[in-house]
Amino acid sequence: MPVSADIEAGYGPDPDAVAATVTAVIRAGAVGVNLEDRSGQDGAPLFEPAKQAERLAAARAAADRLAMPLWINARTDAFLAGTGPEAEWVDAVLERAAAYAAAGADSLFVPGLTDLAAIAKLAAGPLPVGVMVWAGAPTVAELASAGAVRISLGSAIAQAAYAVAARAAAELLSDGTYNTSAGGIPYDEINNALAPGSSQADSARYGQEADRI
Repeated sequence: MPVSADIEAGYGPDPDAVAATVTAVIRAGAVGVNLEDRSGQDGAPLFEPAKQAERLAAARAAADRLAMPLWINARTDAFLAGTGPEAEWVDAVLERAAAYAAAGADSLFVPGLTDLAAIAKLAAGPLPVGVMVWAGAPTVAELASAGAVRISLGSAIAQAAYAVAARAAAELLSDGTYNTSAGGIPYDEINNALAPGSSQADSARYGQEADRI
């Protein structure tokens, strides 16, 4: 499968740092990146749109130098950071989308956004829109109908797995039973799925098992 790498904010605030990171991940084999606009600075959690556009342009230029048609998924944390009046968030993201598209981004990722009307408004903008979901968020069909083209669970699956581990340990220590661990994928199937050179048939069977779960 083609691999897209989450490179956070590019591992450096300046365009040159972003270019160096993108160059490294392309040489490692990635064909796409997530690049976010969170600055990590107190009082200014997001890069200004023009600054982030420069960073995205540097990512695109790095890919062009390597003759790689890299997919750049521009992530904005405007909804997660919650800066400014909430009524202005969608318009602020549309402003960022225009700047990011002009800089060479291929899509826009807006974690924290699940409002269907807001998704529809952003989807009518210059970039395809991706969202992040969690338990209780609108369904895939609802999000797709609103215009979302990419749906991510983010860290939700990992968080759920850690919660199972915590509950299983608590049950073992408190009740002396192990019921929390029921329903797992059989050990040999996990090993087969992760083994080097595992067949496509094994991968397909594992995928079907995951679908049933």
